[in-house]
Amino acid sequence: MDLTTFYMGLKLKTPLVPSACQALTAEIDDIRHMEDAGAGAIVLYSLFEEQLRKDAEDLDIHTSSFENSFSEAASFFPEPERYLLGPQEYLEHIRKAKQAVSIPIIASINGSTRGGWTDFAKQMEEAGADAIELNIYNVQTDPQTSSEEIEKHYIQIIKDVKNTVQIPVAVKLSPYFTNLTNIASRLDAENINALVLFNRFYQPDINLDELDVRPDILLSNPLNLRLPLRWTAILYGRISADIAATSGIYKASDVIKLSMAGAKVAMLCSVILRYGIDTITRINEELRHWLEDNGYSGLCDLQGSMSQAKCENPSIYERVQYINSLHQYTPRWKRTRGI
Repeated sequence: MDLTTFYMGLKLKTPLVPSACQALTAEIDDIRHMEDAGAGAIVLYSLFEEQLRKDAEDLDIHTSSFENSFSEAASFFPEPERYLLGPQEYLEHIRKAKQAVSIPIIASINGSTRGGWTDFAKQMEEAGADAIELNIYNVQTDPQTSSEEIEKHYIQIIKDVKNTVQIPVAVKLSPYFTNLTNIASRLDAENINALVLFNRFYQPDINLDELDVRPDILLSNPLNLRLPLRWTAILYGRISADIAATSGIYKASDVIKLSMAGAKVAMLCSVILRYGIDTITRINEELRHWLEDNGYSGLCDLQGSMSQAKCENPSIYERVQYINSLHQYTPRWKRTRGI
């Protein structure tokens, strides 16, 4: 059974792609294991804009600290490994991953502002990355900043990166845009290669015992699938960029639904963190069996077949179905009482 898919022009042997997460992709042995388990590609953990800024600041401090010393005092100059930590290690990690596996390696940058950090994308390309996933993570709290300004900012960051590299670039979006189809179309007009739906924002919690704000990482659950499923189906056929879906993917049936909606790949994270890397093998096996049992020759036969563009009732993805759902729902306690 052929599970081949094409994502950003890259040929993947399966649609299952471990997403950007340090716990998944920081170790080369884990990356090898994921390839052996049947991953189609790997998205490396994100390098953050703050790491690149700190790297530049540290370099400036170290190179200027002894500017008034004698030129012969070469031993004052720090060794590179003392100040080139995160970014250079990340580039080396790309090189090692490329040497270790044959599947595509997608580098990831997480940032929020324009600036020199976007130039690092070129170094990722030179290190061997097959593509770059750009995660623009910005919780906007300024009441004076309009949605149009935010969207223009996104577009400009993407232009900066696209002008820097030749390899494909994907953008990981949040679902919190006033008009998601509009920003998707504008990004598509900039020749972005793929959209990843969606970024799950970090949500802090308040500890009532210590009375402080604590970080709290919540893994996705199967119900989270509904959001990327809906928007994948709506965007399919409206944009040229490929669509990658992420969040709430736990079973082969989830991958099948997303493929029918129009996704080229299904990105996995929480399911691997919960159940281990060999979960990839299980999902691939279930996927093959379902396709065989239902008379499909390959995954490509499903592509977009249940998208809004090909659905007999397109409104099912929009407001009309929302109204119908509310009218048709009966609470469980009423059903048990026969009301």
